[in-house]
Amino acid sequence: MSFARIAEFAANHALLVAITIGVLIALAATEVGRLFRKYRAVSPAQLTQLINRENALVVDVGSLADYESGHIVGARHIAPSQFDPENKDLAKVRDLPVAVYCKTGQASAQSAARLGKAGFGKVYWLDGGLNAWVAAELPVTKGKR
Repeated sequence: MSFARIAEFAANHALLVAITIGVLIALAATEVGRLFRKYRAVSPAQLTQLINRENALVVDVGSLADYESGHIVGARHIAPSQFDPENKDLAKVRDLPVAVYCKTGQASAQSAARLGKAGFGKVYWLDGGLNAWVAAELPVTKGKR
């Protein structure tokens, strides 16, 4: 295909070319952001290994109602409004693995980013949240701590 034909196509389909370029830029930005974030996404199986092998602190940052209706065994609850990297439960484990999750994984990604910015060395985020954990048929418990 010659450059003249590519230029002709681009001229005739400017909107299509603009949308394609926009999508490519968005994909590139997402991947660059993923490379430089200070936390790592883990699957339910990987989180299980972190809990069993490295005694990771697991933190549920969802609502209290979601926590009480079902959470990962041994997880601690910290309400989103009270989530602070300097929290007494978190500050003392700054150098240990900390895994955060919520029901869907959306809100907990922001919490993981905050921990990474605060200097926590081993921050993990449960990709898919508790929904992914349940889909993997891993155990949950109900009620308060």
